Amino acid sequence: MNISLADAKHLADAARARAEAINKPVTIAVVDTGGFLVALERMDGARPLQPSIATAKAYSAAIMQRPSLMLKGWADSQPGFFAQVARMGHHPIVATDGGVPIKRAGAIIGGLGVAGGTGPEDQQICEEVLRGLGYELDFEQFNRIRK
Repeated sequence: MNISLADAKHLADAARARAEAINKPVTIAVVDTGGFLVALERMDGARPLQPSIATAKAYSAAIMQRPSLMLKGWADSQPGFFAQVARMGHHPIVATDGGVPIKRAGAIIGGLGVAGGTGPEDQQICEEVLRGLGYELDFEQFNRIRK
């Protein structure tokens, strides 16, 4: 099952509203379970590279089936291997804040990526929007590293 276009647009609208509230011009990417773009929104004032960054974050979260910041430990412990794997797909795999799987009823249905704020701001936007719209954020290892 993949995220619908209507749900992807709803996520993008909510993320844009959250970014406006903290005065950050961001780019929001929503991908399906295969990492293919469903929605991409670049706010006025967002930098030119942000669409590629947001897409990579969403892609990483969807295909690795975990928040992209969880990949930092792997990237640090096995940098050579991570660098090789990171180039294998149709987008780079990144180990940074701001990419979170979209999960409903225990199933991952896509990925959300935000780029344009600081890493923690991008992550916060993702988490608040997903939580606020009733998506699940229960990734066991993620919850352990966030405590």
